Amino acid sequence: MASLTSLISSPPSSTNNIFPKTSQLSAPIGRLQTLRKSQLAVTCKSSNGRSDPFDEVLAAAAAASRRDVLLGLGAGLYGAGAFVTDPFSAAFARPIDGPSQDVCKLATPSPGNPLQIECCPPAMAGRESKPFQFPSPSEPKRIRRPAHLASQDKEYVEKYKLAMKRMKCLPPEDPRSFFQQAKVHCAYCNGSYVQSSHTNLGLQIHFSWLFLPFHRMYLHFYERILGSLIQDPTFALPFWNWDHEDGMAIAEMFKDPESPLFDGLRNVYHLPSNKPLDLRWDRVTEDKPFERIRDDNYARVYELMVSGAQRRLEFFGPKYRAGDPPPAGGGGTSERLHNMAHLWTGGHNQQFGEDMGNFYSAGRDPIFYVHHCNVDRLWNVWKTIGGFRFDFDDYDYLNTSFLFYDENSDLIKIKVKDVLDPQALGLEYEDRPIPWRNSRPVPTAANAARTATAAAFGGPAEAQAALEKVTTVMVPRPKKGRTAKEKSAASEILVVEGIELEGDKVVQFEVVINDDPDNPSGPSNSEFAGSFLNIPHVHGNNGHNKFVTGLRMDITELLEDIGAENDDQIQVTLVPKKSDGPVTIGGLKIEYSS
Repeated sequence: MASLTSLISSPPSSTNNIFPKTSQLSAPIGRLQTLRKSQLAVTCKSSNGRSDPFDEVLAAAAAASRRDVLLGLGAGLYGAGAFVTDPFSAAFARPIDGPSQDVCKLATPSPGNPLQIECCPPAMAGRESKPFQFPSPSEPKRIRRPAHLASQDKEYVEKYKLAMKRMKCLPPEDPRSFFQQAKVHCAYCNGSYVQSSHTNLGLQIHFSWLFLPFHRMYLHFYERILGSLIQDPTFALPFWNWDHEDGMAIAEMFKDPESPLFDGLRNVYHLPSNKPLDLRWDRVTEDKPFERIRDDNYARVYELMVSGAQRRLEFFGPKYRAGDPPPAGGGGTSERLHNMAHLWTGGHNQQFGEDMGNFYSAGRDPIFYVHHCNVDRLWNVWKTIGGFRFDFDDYDYLNTSFLFYDENSDLIKIKVKDVLDPQALGLEYEDRPIPWRNSRPVPTAANAARTATAAAFGGPAEAQAALEKVTTVMVPRPKKGRTAKEKSAASEILVVEGIELEGDKVVQFEVVINDDPDNPSGPSNSEFAGSFLNIPHVHGNNGHNKFVTGLRMDITELLEDIGAENDDQIQVTLVPKKSDGPVTIGGLKIEYSS
């Protein structure tokens, strides 16, 4: 195995069924049907008298043909947006024009797995999409509240439950039904869709600058469907306020097994009210003190919203244009911040981490939408912090479009530029304290000694490309002692490149700088640079799932805090956590992001 030392970069010279066919169920997946009955807990009848639309499709799935699904989604013309089109930019533009309107492929939870999942919407032959229309300014605002506080409002909880019950009781073929809405995430995220202008390339809305705007669109239509089902235009989803200690646990409204808000495929160890979401969960430890989890959570949010997200490219993720292959895992800090809630909430004893722990099934849990409401809220918060925190104005970004069904079952084409202003969508968030804003990590007491004797902790000669143990390497810096003006112009980014893994496996590791490899620091210490976590998914639609990605960490503030600004090189330690598959590292380097 090649050593990581040889890979260190030197400084530069300057029938729609979301469940598998019943004839192909494995034992662990077979448990899904039993648990699904308690998950829905809704008394309603489908067209053939079955009480559960998911079970109805399970029974009919064996007869489904294995074919590409013709969507016939009509192109439709799009109205002018609020942004002025630059003719020069438009001439060379490559915005993604939604998924192909003709082809939607079967998905699978794992490459080579016999389970086949149709995540595609109902066939819409001959039907054209309509351009998105903003809500009228005269419409009442929808105010999203923190879920732990909304749980105390009995009238709101009953309203939410009624809306969800009615959504779950709609016929499975209705695009507004919970059954179909849950499939939206699977289709866009697990290899079903291809790009409309490049049908040989998959369409993936994670791991790039599309992550935040896509999910805002998804929430917008989902929320309006719920409101329409109870004739309440003011209805708004709550948000899981996991960035505040009072809201870190799963809210009470989602814990009643008889409620339509319940999901039987959650990690049962994380349901008690004294179990806060652990943004550093290692999939093993369940007995951390609340104070430790809280402090680490605040430090992680600070890292991924403040110190590590000073530039929009680092926050949103890499650019993704028509003709580009599906972006590999990693994404921006906004996505990395959201990942652990998926893994922590999903069923710990399910073969593929259902529901929340896998892209293909995450939309089946009502808490998925509440979690993403908080991610969406934090997008707003990030832009208020100041500095260089603002949205992209790139033509391709603004004009990338997607297709969704609205509350009238109409197919709507919506562009990224339509969703950059939440108030234009009739949406507001209830103000909440932001305690993590003052949670800047502090260096360990022994940092100065470690920095002076970094080579004593193993050095580069012991590093291996396969990340099977704690691995330490020395990474040269292109420039030391940067001035305040230079830091303002560009952030210093530590890049772990060539991370090769299997997309359907959980892979997890942490990164620390100038730290003791035998006792690496956590997020509350300045030496902690960041972490990598892969949520299981099928990468693209190329028939295999091994892919290569990277991890980018803004270490500008970190180097200041640990007193390493004048060092020629830094000691980087990679700390593997519990993973389900092998991972190899291609190399480490430092670059600058403006």
